[in-house]
Amino acid sequence: MLFQGPIGTYAIPQTLSDELAKIVNAKYPHDEVAQIREAASLIHKWSLNGSMTKLYFDCWYESGITAGNRQLAVDSLESILHSMCNVQVQFDNFDWLIKAKTVNDIIKAKKENKKAGIVTCQSTIGFGKNLNLLDTVYDFGLRVVQLTYNNQNLVGSGCMEPHAGGISVFGQKFIKKLNELGIVVDTGHCNKQTTLDACKYSNAPVIASHTAVEKVYKHNRAKSDDEIKAIADTGGVIGVFAVPWFIAEDPQNTSLNDFINHLEYIINLVGVDHVAIGTDWPMPQTTWMATKFKKHITHTIGFAKGDGPSTEYVKGFKDYRQFKNITRGLVAKGYSDTNIKKILGENWLRVFKEVW
Repeated sequence: MLFQGPIGTYAIPQTLSDELAKIVNAKYPHDEVAQIREAASLIHKWSLNGSMTKLYFDCWYESGITAGNRQLAVDSLESILHSMCNVQVQFDNFDWLIKAKTVNDIIKAKKENKKAGIVTCQSTIGFGKNLNLLDTVYDFGLRVVQLTYNNQNLVGSGCMEPHAGGISVFGQKFIKKLNELGIVVDTGHCNKQTTLDACKYSNAPVIASHTAVEKVYKHNRAKSDDEIKAIADTGGVIGVFAVPWFIAEDPQNTSLNDFINHLEYIINLVGVDHVAIGTDWPMPQTTWMATKFKKHITHTIGFAKGDGPSTEYVKGFKDYRQFKNITRGLVAKGYSDTNIKKILGENWLRVFKEVW
């Protein structure tokens, strides 16, 4: 599954990067955070109808990936409304992009040589305690909800919290509501106890959409053996991301083998039916945006100062058009076509079919 993208840092031509820099520097000469946000907004606009529209299309189609997430921002009620508009305009503008409310929508997209957008979110803060709001966003198309981002919220604890808090009493009600609606419970950024509790309280398969393996490379964003087993026991899936800082010791020299090592560990621990790909990197930003993002923003969203991705990439996976190299890597490891299909997407489809 395409998690983030389809445009990555190194897919953006230098001419467009320079043009973005010129525009935002003129508008916000002394505010680098505002520069980043304005540039991100322009990339979104240009991708919809402008100088990056063809690049957006080409990157997704050349990746070979059928389904990808289209993300809602849920920091506040205002951000939910704003991002619903931003997401919907993608479906309205592109006749080749289908909003995936059912598994049949994804299958239909594949058959018709189109792409499927799965509406997701990476936190629950903006919902507050209003469980009825989940009905509204479900009707809009929300199908995957990550319970927490990096920090504490009303539902549970994120992976960067210093204390081992788990799912709250309200969080139990929240998970029950997700189960009733048919929204997938995602623990990608949750801490260990919250992940284990989510698996305990959910009566449907739980996923970690984009994470890694703690035993392969220790990082707060990775999952322990206990978490991986608990997710698998629900019938769920662990998606491995391609973020150099989070999967290997040297982010400047992270290889596809480093990435595949995480997939193989999960396969050996819980079986091939419970592993998948949740890319999460690269992001649709220029190199100068990535550098400034790490300098000014990363530490404000829960990561330790100096931690987190910037301009690095997994060697062999510089942008989403190189996704086929992951398939080649799995073939080189001797995996059968049947198991490679599971890893590349069929495991996600199985969970979505059961929950949606």
